[in-house]
Amino acid sequence: MRFDYHACDRQGRTRRGGLEADSLRHARDLLREKGWQVLAVKAKKTRGFNSLTGLRLTSGVTSSDLALLTRQLATLMSAALPLEEALMAVARQTEKKGLQTVLTQVRLRILEGFSLAHALGQYPPVFDRLYCAMVTAGEISGHLAPVLERLADYVEQRQQMKNKITQALVYPMVLTVVAIGVVAILLTAVVPKVIEQFIHMKQALPLSTRLLIGASDAIRQWGLAALMLMLAGVGWFRYRLKEQARRTRWHAFILRMPVIGKLTLGVNTARYAKTLSILNASAVPLLEAMRISASVLGNDHARQRLQAAMERVREGEGLSPSLEGTALFSPMMRHMIMSGERSGELEMMLERAANMQQDAFNRQITLALGLFEPLLVIVMASSVLFIILAILQPILQLNNMIG
Repeated sequence: MRFDYHACDRQGRTRRGGLEADSLRHARDLLREKGWQVLAVKAKKTRGFNSLTGLRLTSGVTSSDLALLTRQLATLMSAALPLEEALMAVARQTEKKGLQTVLTQVRLRILEGFSLAHALGQYPPVFDRLYCAMVTAGEISGHLAPVLERLADYVEQRQQMKNKITQALVYPMVLTVVAIGVVAILLTAVVPKVIEQFIHMKQALPLSTRLLIGASDAIRQWGLAALMLMLAGVGWFRYRLKEQARRTRWHAFILRMPVIGKLTLGVNTARYAKTLSILNASAVPLLEAMRISASVLGNDHARQRLQAAMERVREGEGLSPSLEGTALFSPMMRHMIMSGERSGELEMMLERAANMQQDAFNRQITLALGLFEPLLVIVMASSVLFIILAILQPILQLNNMIG
């Protein structure tokens, strides 16, 4: 970290400048070693850096990196290695400078007397509220290593799910871009040169050819302007969604959409149940677990409903009736949560409900992509066929006239 200092040397002269140090205390010690009287020391303010830690907010730490360091830390602590030594060992093993800096700073805060959860909480771009809450529960219960193992499993499963969805969407996205590109090239570069020959002959053109000419002219004249207008509209829409109330209404509308709404609701309820299960297994209090589980959702409308359910639990209502009042969970999930609450096996039933919902989501994604890919091929083939027929019809008419 970089610090700016203001000090007096042994001759009483004022000294100002900067130096590199691991912490504020370390910076003061370095100045005192020179025999200087420290007047002021503060972390250097640099654009794009965290004002608390001096670390770049975009540290480039991925979910895979987070899962690996969590697994390594859990393994070392299970071997009865002290926390600060385990952090040092993990920091030395990582190859990413950003993550190495984070772990070094966390270790320094541990040596200064802070808890691990407090030290991790200073780096929210890397360690979110769920991560810190589970670490807090592990420290309080004295079972930090098992909690870290469970947390590593959760991070790995979340990354695997993200990779699976990304891989499933790559082929349809590439196919869509290629289809649009092929049709655009045909309409802007190939069709005009072919149609010019028919126009010079002053021949009456079929309806399909006239439609093709109109589409080609429209794309050449207004295509770029329409694309810019569409991008501007998307930017304006995203800007309008920064307002909380408008974004909540938009997210509520998404949940009412026929296919997308069902997929969005499925992934959010599965994430909520999985997070709540992990926090409950880590001895996090139920209200705190519900608050954190709601905060990890991407849909604001669902988050507000689940926060309202948390308030009903705070007032003395049971978990399953509160979740039932949100109208977000399927009857099977509600029944499983109710059974777990009554039998005292809430953690297990929440995990089963989350896995069941995740399996349903995977099936829905597979089915949707299975229908989308052939549909896209049909649309692309139909477009190319229409272009070919629109070009061939005048040629056939001309041959008939000559014959």
